[in-house]
Amino acid sequence: MQLKEIILKKKTDKDILLMTHIVLGYPSFDVNREVIAAMVENGVDCIEMQIPFSEPMADGPVILKANQDSLASGTTIEQCLDFGAEMCRTYEIPFLYMTYYNVIYKYGEDAFLDKLRDTGIRGFILPDLPPEEGGRFLSRAREMGIAPVMIYSPTSDDERMKELAGFADGFIYCTARKGVTGKHSSLDADFTGYLSRCRRATDLPLAVGFGIRNRSDIEALIKVADMGVVGSQTIKLVDEQGSSAVGPFMRELLGNNG
Repeated sequence: MQLKEIILKKKTDKDILLMTHIVLGYPSFDVNREVIAAMVENGVDCIEMQIPFSEPMADGPVILKANQDSLASGTTIEQCLDFGAEMCRTYEIPFLYMTYYNVIYKYGEDAFLDKLRDTGIRGFILPDLPPEEGGRFLSRAREMGIAPVMIYSPTSDDERMKELAGFADGFIYCTARKGVTGKHSSLDADFTGYLSRCRRATDLPLAVGFGIRNRSDIEALIKVADMGVVGSQTIKLVDEQGSSAVGPFMRELLGNNG
């Protein structure tokens, strides 16, 4: 079953799904294992694993620091790919990679896609690869059953949204605002109108990220999106309280506090 179908099937049982984000190798792969276990055990539907890059232009200070610290500790792309394979063997939920194109260019486009296919990774998010420049790579990914997730932002006009949807699979990642990750987003009437435009542009599920921090933010996405994405807040939580705090936080986000 491909990523789009997995998400739509999960959505039949829930008002809203939850995708989480971790930076691989930060603070260590052992902690990554603990965090992912807590996420899966407490109902997370999809996990986005970031392969660290030195200049992650779409990311705010929390995730930027996590990328840089991971690289400083010696994290390699091969370690990240092997870790992803381990997670796919261990858990049934879909895993994706998020990274930047230079990482894939250096590793080799075909080698990267072959690795994803062989290990069971469902898709990837590349914020800095315009489809006009990556058409062959994105097409080959779709042919292999690996979903290229495209990104909409509030500055995307209707024509651009439809154009991006033509390259996409799995779901569309809708940023809640302009800028980088981390800062809290205002989910107001303008935001609802923006998501209505996103919905008209594609038949793929919609995931909303950038500044989603708490249960109220997740509840605001019910009926207008299919999945909320939480990243920086979890990383901050682990920094401050350790991996044991992740399970309660996931239950709170999903409204399962009993």
